[in-house]
Amino acid sequence: MTGALIAIGILLCLLVLGVPMIAALLTAVALLLYLSGQWGLSLPQTMVAGMSSYTLLALPLFVYAGSLMNSGGIAVRLFDFARSLIGWTKGGLAQVDVLTSIFFGGMVGSSAADLAGTGSVMIPAMKRHGYSGALASAVTASSSGVGPLIPPSSPAILYSAVTGTSLSALFLAGLIPGLLLGLVFMLTIAWLARRHGYPTYGRFSLREVWKTGLAAAFALGMPGLIIGGLVVGAFTPSEAGAFGAFYAAFVSCAIYRTLNLKGLYRATVAAVQMTGELLGIVALSVALGSALSAAHVPQAFTGLIDLLTIGDSVFMRLLAMMIIAVIAGMFIDPLIPVLVPVLMPALLAYGIDLTHFGVLMIMAVVIGQITPPVAMSLIITARIAKVDQWQVFRANMPFFIITLAFTLVLIAVPGLSTWLPAYMQD
Repeated sequence: MTGALIAIGILLCLLVLGVPMIAALLTAVALLLYLSGQWGLSLPQTMVAGMSSYTLLALPLFVYAGSLMNSGGIAVRLFDFARSLIGWTKGGLAQVDVLTSIFFGGMVGSSAADLAGTGSVMIPAMKRHGYSGALASAVTASSSGVGPLIPPSSPAILYSAVTGTSLSALFLAGLIPGLLLGLVFMLTIAWLARRHGYPTYGRFSLREVWKTGLAAAFALGMPGLIIGGLVVGAFTPSEAGAFGAFYAAFVSCAIYRTLNLKGLYRATVAAVQMTGELLGIVALSVALGSALSAAHVPQAFTGLIDLLTIGDSVFMRLLAMMIIAVIAGMFIDPLIPVLVPVLMPALLAYGIDLTHFGVLMIMAVVIGQITPPVAMSLIITARIAKVDQWQVFRANMPFFIITLAFTLVLIAVPGLSTWLPAYMQD
């Protein structure tokens, strides 16, 4: 146990100091294995085993689809369509930011890909129309948190690989919470716009909606085809990823003609680099989780949860787990493969629905991405807007509070995440 605490402490220190995630994880895993006397072939064996899940095959395919969509200039078409729909409302451009993230989340399924596609479009546009750089960054960072909930979701793929939970069920479980979170953000922006006088952005025109809708139709068709195919059983999640990558390439190259061979090559290289980084993090995270399990850390966590829990209600136990997950997510970016194996004994002992908990873990990831000291979404948007990260965090406070409150609602009302998968299975 002492070795585990030392390894975790060093991991957190390295992450706070800005050491790359892979290097920090490798250091922590190597130290823990050395202190526990398990040094040797156990590290590479565990890493290879961690990447041998069939479910993980969907990850590089969806990453590639997202990279093709980004390189193909899809974000601009989605932005124009969202602008024509709600840009005329108070705080219209901020509303457009959220709606664009909802559209984009249905294609790429991760905050980083969402920010890469929409951040460079939305933040400069909001600054040109009178929004402060900090507020524009805050809205973009928070709205990108909708993406990991809406299928296809990269965190859901990781969670499915770690727990063995049905990936199709996880995709469906995140759909309603993702749409609701986006709606709550839009209502929050409407309230703030009335208080602070945020500007409108253009006038409503059915002709413009029709024009931009036609231009974005093929892009918007991707999430519908993927989700619909999964629901009716036309293909597995991995096949859906392959279809998504082919569809993105076909739309960008043959229909929109915004992606040539050079752009296709750059998109492929970017996807390979991102996939390599993600799978490296997954492999090391699984190795860390295995080493922590060998050090009896899961049993210690179960005792900690019992200590934090008042009574035997599922709500209180889930709340205790989410407190641990949110605090861990503030420091550890690959939260799911590191923490979930440690919490699995407690989840099984308490009879907690793994699909419901998967959605909660995705929310913990989302909260971690907008909470210092790591706060990757805030850092990315602050760099785009060229403002201080802490200014962005202060501007993001209303959305941060809303995200926490929404997570509490999900804990209290599990049907928001479990109803749709159960309905589709009947």
